[in-house]
Amino acid sequence: MTAGEPGNRHPGPAAYARELWEAVVDGDEYAATRTALAALDAGLDAESVLLDVIGAVQRKVGVEWAANRMSVAGEHAATAINDRVIAVVAHHGEPPRAEPRRGRLTVACVDGEWHALPARLLAEVLKLRGWRVDYLGAQVPAPHLIAHLHRTGPEAVALSGSLATRLPIAHATIMACQGAGVPVLVGGAAFGPDGRYARLLHADAWAPDARSAADRLADDPPPPPRPVRRAVDDLPHLADQEYTRVSEAAPRLVEAVLDGLERRLPETAGLSGGRRRELAEDIAHLVDYLAAALYTDDAGLFTGYVLWTAEVSAARDADTHHLPTALDVLDGQLGDCPRARRLLDRARRAAGPMPTPAPAPTPASGGGDPARPADNDPGREPGR
Repeated sequence: MTAGEPGNRHPGPAAYARELWEAVVDGDEYAATRTALAALDAGLDAESVLLDVIGAVQRKVGVEWAANRMSVAGEHAATAINDRVIAVVAHHGEPPRAEPRRGRLTVACVDGEWHALPARLLAEVLKLRGWRVDYLGAQVPAPHLIAHLHRTGPEAVALSGSLATRLPIAHATIMACQGAGVPVLVGGAAFGPDGRYARLLHADAWAPDARSAADRLADDPPPPPRPVRRAVDDLPHLADQEYTRVSEAAPRLVEAVLDGLERRLPETAGLSGGRRRELAEDIAHLVDYLAAALYTDDAGLFTGYVLWTAEVSAARDADTHHLPTALDVLDGQLGDCPRARRLLDRARRAAGPMPTPAPAPTPASGGGDPARPADNDPGREPGR
């Protein structure tokens, strides 16, 4: 008998996670559902199935995508299956009592954040622990979130973010919630593995994962929020206006870097319309991360993104030698932004020379042009 067959004493979450992984890789929603239900029937509690089985598989999906062992389509299909399995687990067994044992919470993603599955997992865990939960899903605009808070009066907001480029929006959302009198607990890769950006942005609490978040909300709820304030009160370096100038000039900077690459690197000048758009998207991500690093005043954020980009590109045998040139051209566009130029210089020194991949085989040798992975997938950015 396998781990997924009823009647066994459950062998532990890892065994079910392996079975679920095989099911989502095969695109088999029914096998995935059977695995989750078998784990529950064998005695594994629902919270463990959500976090240690489904959550573990979803983390592996991100790792496999970054290593180019899973396509964008495969990643999307796996995520969709996991989302449906969560619903099955959440509605398995006895329905929750009409009156929750605890109070009311709101769970939402930062505006512009499409990675909703971590927030969904947290919402379901909180329901299991007796909270009444309003789960608002992906990319919730701050004005709509605040309107919801005024209408429902929750004890706290749990705000999820995976992409560091959303930190400025997260900060505005945190302050708006606090201004409405509701404390904010944040989580997700955007806030750093140690919660450094949660502290920087003066969130009321931070948790590294869903289980820790649920524990914190139950055992040590966030204190009343701080008085209303401005972003510059939390981040005095914003007074130099460099973040504002770079973020507002982003479209112009992308075009300037693209033009500079075409002048300096002949191979980029001949790109087709689709490939040129893909390169423009890469440059736009670069500018967005530079802006986020200026907002947080954290050079490591931008350098980390540059190194991650090189690593992911290398896994795909993609050309990365244009990256140092892009940094040089961007530097030339920011002569009146000394803080931004220091970030660029540090990233250049950390990255060093980028290798140029070997030429693709010609059709005569049985090869062809390698397919470039879809770059419009949100998973291209770190923090999946």
